[in-house]
Amino acid sequence: MTNRIAFIILLVYNYIWVIIMDIDVWSLYSGAKDEIKLDEIYSFDKEQLEGTEILKLDDVKITGEIVKDEFDNLLIKAKVKGTMILPCSRTLKPTPYDFDLGIDGDIVKMLEEIDENFKNNQKTLDILPIIWENILMEIPIRVVSDDAEMITKGEGWELVTEEEKVNPSLAKLKDLL
Repeated sequence: MTNRIAFIILLVYNYIWVIIMDIDVWSLYSGAKDEIKLDEIYSFDKEQLEGTEILKLDDVKITGEIVKDEFDNLLIKAKVKGTMILPCSRTLKPTPYDFDLGIDGDIVKMLEEIDENFKNNQKTLDILPIIWENILMEIPIRVVSDDAEMITKGEGWELVTEEEKVNPSLAKLKDLL
């Protein structure tokens, strides 16, 4: 196995495809290398996006490095950048949303937080769960497309701004303020 990131596709028992971003960390433990550079572009498939608001997530750029500290802890410092396609909150049209996030910390602790297991004597490490969890945290509550129209009227309601005409029966109250 090379020291570069290897992409492996596995078929799991329930016919679910799982993509693994496997990294050979044995070179760090053995002292052959001081760091492992990350410089990859990754696209998530539809099965990975199920259960999220994300419609499409292609060409995610992952750069950074993985190092081992003096206590044999694996540390990651990475930058993840890309564009996710989300439904517009008003029109449900696919809307691009750019994200640029940093990941910095102890890999084993991060994996424990998301219920993934890693033993220090393992030769390889899958960092995709860490990247995926950080991308999920970047999903905004609401995305509005640039070409979405502002809805100002509906059945039984209307948006009124301060510049618009005030109800004459309430006009005297406005003077009191």
